Amino acid sequence: MIKPNFLILLMKQYILAIDQGTSSTKTIFFDELGQAAAKGSVDLKTNYFDNGFVEQNPEDIYQNVLDSVNECLKDFTQKGLAISNIVSCGISNQRETFILWDKNGKALAPAVVWACKRSIGVCNDLIAEGQNDLIKEKTGLLLDPYFSGTKLLWLVQNDTELKKKIENGEVYFGTVDCWLLYKLTNGTHFKTDYTNASRTLLFNIHTLQWDAEILEKWGLSNLNLPQPCPSSHDFGIVNWGEISNLNESFSIPMTSMIGDSHAATFGEGCFEKGTAKVTLGTGSSIMMNIGNETVLSNSGMLTTICWSTEDRVDYALEGAIVSCGSTIEWLKNELQLFSSPAETEAMAKSIPDNAGVYLIPAFSGLGAPHWQMSRKASIEGMTFGTTKNHIVRAALESIPYQIKDVVEAMKKDMQAALKSISVNGGMTQNQFVIHFLADLLGIPLNKQRNPDVSALGAAYLSGLKSGVYSSIEQLSEINKNQTEQVFANLNNDLPNNGYLGWKEKISRK
Repeated sequence: MIKPNFLILLMKQYILAIDQGTSSTKTIFFDELGQAAAKGSVDLKTNYFDNGFVEQNPEDIYQNVLDSVNECLKDFTQKGLAISNIVSCGISNQRETFILWDKNGKALAPAVVWACKRSIGVCNDLIAEGQNDLIKEKTGLLLDPYFSGTKLLWLVQNDTELKKKIENGEVYFGTVDCWLLYKLTNGTHFKTDYTNASRTLLFNIHTLQWDAEILEKWGLSNLNLPQPCPSSHDFGIVNWGEISNLNESFSIPMTSMIGDSHAATFGEGCFEKGTAKVTLGTGSSIMMNIGNETVLSNSGMLTTICWSTEDRVDYALEGAIVSCGSTIEWLKNELQLFSSPAETEAMAKSIPDNAGVYLIPAFSGLGAPHWQMSRKASIEGMTFGTTKNHIVRAALESIPYQIKDVVEAMKKDMQAALKSISVNGGMTQNQFVIHFLADLLGIPLNKQRNPDVSALGAAYLSGLKSGVYSSIEQLSEINKNQTEQVFANLNNDLPNNGYLGWKEKISRK
């Protein structure tokens, strides 16, 4: 006869993890072993304009999440899994993208996406006023269009009605996580987490509070800002039964919210100082855990919140690369050099080297550690002997080269080499890129067998709060069983020789 306490141990437990990204929302149920049990994914439209503006419809983002969750729930129930075994939920989200709304949850402007460059002029003006050092000291960031605050200032400067509403205290500001929580709880909870707050230029990473001096200086003191909380926290109850297609009651606590790159860092198991991850998506984020104290970079890195629980806050150095997978999409869509990104691996391998051809992917400027946001993209070193395979290979090589730039800057700031580096994201499927990167860095790359590490990180943090997982030590053991390594070929000189040419090209402004 099985005793009742053994029945509890035998019951499966599931966490609903929502990964709301720039191009889609993925929803995944993870079990207590970190294994995916059901999935749903729905594409999201992003509007790109010729003037560098990038926007999304806030209501589309919310509906996209609902559609993704419903698709995942359908998969979950069709597999015969029990709704009653779902313990909690968590959100990872595209960072820096922000939304403005009124108290009724009505959006007051389009969602301004992280890749939008509308605030280059605003940044230049603030830098000319000598504000960059203040911003860096308080927020760990630079005055750059990549971050939310300067794009918010652009809206204020160009919309007199919106400016008046902010001055009257009628406007709510939040990143995507906050917007979703507000909508999912009918305005009951207005919260964000430290990682998302730390990407706005309005948050003091030392005090873990919104910075009153910056808000006053920028005329935003009356802006309604969410309560900042640890990433693993009780954010409120969501009644999925009411807002999904289920015909039964289904209310669970939201116990994690975290920016997607930070979630990936946690999902990759970067729990110790000196451990790092590289996300290879539309853009790329290289993030290294630097422990429980801030380190302000002198090498073009950002200082940010890595991840947090209610009894621990870890910081990170980050290098944000603007163009990664988006470069390959441009080659496909605009130059039509191939019909699918999967073809690029064979194209690159079909030639022995890049023959001196380099693609500088500054389509939206260059990010860390260069921060040349007005620079334009270019292809250099072409001759009549240059083929489309050379251009494709140059584009693929630009990804490891940019990562190497960031890793070298991090080493300089920390005066120490990385302990380990993990890779994730769609481009990790390209074996040319991954092996070129390993050979260039000269260290093995850790690669999760689970490709959805941002969702996994949100699930881990949610499960820590809801009791599905007992400790970070347990998560570390789970991750060891889900990781494989890509080893470096130290006899391959091509990547490092190519990198010398890259540095020469990139130094030209």
